[in-house]
Amino acid sequence: MLCAFLVTFKQLLHSGFLSLAMMGLERLVMSLKSRVLRALRPKKLYDKVEKSDSMRIEIRSKKARKLIEKTLKIADSPRNRSYAF
Repeated sequence: MLCAFLVTFKQLLHSGFLSLAMMGLERLVMSLKSRVLRALRPKKLYDKVEKSDSMRIEIRSKKARKLIEKTLKIADSPRNRSYAF
């Protein structure tokens, strides 16, 4: 029984299957190790800054400006005659 196992083990080793399995196992161990270390690392805590009304208006105006620029760029391009929203 042990002899049959050793023969099978040698065949697997020579076929390259075992080395692929060991590489997969090594990759799995490294992945688990990095996840555990990341979970144990203390997280940086910070206070969340609340947005004021002026900040919200500024964000909306930036988004509107970007949309206008994009629309004008499409409207001015010679390829597109119209743009459907």
